[in-house]
Amino acid sequence: MDSLGDGNHTAVTEFILLGLTHDPVLRVFLFIIILCIYLVTICGNLCTILLIRVSTQLHHPMYFFLSNLAFADMIFSSSVTPNMLVNFLVDKNRISYHGCCIQLDTVAFFGAVECFLLAAMAYDRFVAICNPLLYSTKMSTQVCVQLLIVAYTSGCFNASSFTVSFFSLVFCGHNTVNHFFCDFAPLREVACSEDSVLILLSPFTAGSVLVFTVIVIAVSYIYILITILKMRSTEGRHKAFSTCTSHLTAVALFYGTVMFIYLMPKSSYSTDQNKVISVFYMVVIPMLNPLIYSLRNYEMKGALKRQLGRKKFP
Repeated sequence: MDSLGDGNHTAVTEFILLGLTHDPVLRVFLFIIILCIYLVTICGNLCTILLIRVSTQLHHPMYFFLSNLAFADMIFSSSVTPNMLVNFLVDKNRISYHGCCIQLDTVAFFGAVECFLLAAMAYDRFVAICNPLLYSTKMSTQVCVQLLIVAYTSGCFNASSFTVSFFSLVFCGHNTVNHFFCDFAPLREVACSEDSVLILLSPFTAGSVLVFTVIVIAVSYIYILITILKMRSTEGRHKAFSTCTSHLTAVALFYGTVMFIYLMPKSSYSTDQNKVISVFYMVVIPMLNPLIYSLRNYEMKGALKRQLGRKKFP
């Protein structure tokens, strides 16, 4: 830490992340478990992207968004997990002031991108089930690219708001963050002062992203449910609903944990509970998404079998 010239305060140039636990045995155990999860995350999402790219039968809007979701999951997890693994191997895990800001912004950026991609996938299911005759028009390549641009633009706005809020925090020497990554709430706890207006920018932007995408997803599935209930054929209902189960599972996992952390009152849960839930949505969910979409999706399973069959019998 460097001394400031105008007083007794010191300017923080780095932070110390306390991580998940100080128990040396538990640290080794967690290192092995989380390393395995991270490797599965990278391999699973890479395989999803490659499978969608090489399988012509998966060249549809839903899988276009899924491949981008897999990419977002990889970066989302990679922004935190490698640093967490280092934390298990060292006594003090240090991260620079600007490195902390970059990590926070990366999480904010890809978190918002993931929200909008899940909303775009819900809209895709709505059009496919409720307006099948107009599907090729309403979900054209141009529309899909536009929705993707919206997702990444929203990520930029969300990350920018966190950047402004981060630099509005003033740190006066205390630099120990009770978390395994640079999350905004623990950073506020160690700050000695903050700009009361700028500090509200990031919660407002992140909250807007959550509310808007939840509304899009909820409205889409309300119309989907109404359409499915109007179907006379039981087989038709089952087929229509089966195309949504993978997406609904991914939405429930992601939004359930994120909303628990950021919308529940702080008094209702401890920092340790917050860290455990953060591990779930930042480390575990990116691993689960490719498994959910491959195990519960007949088209993905069929494409995988065909690709494996081609390699065995060229």
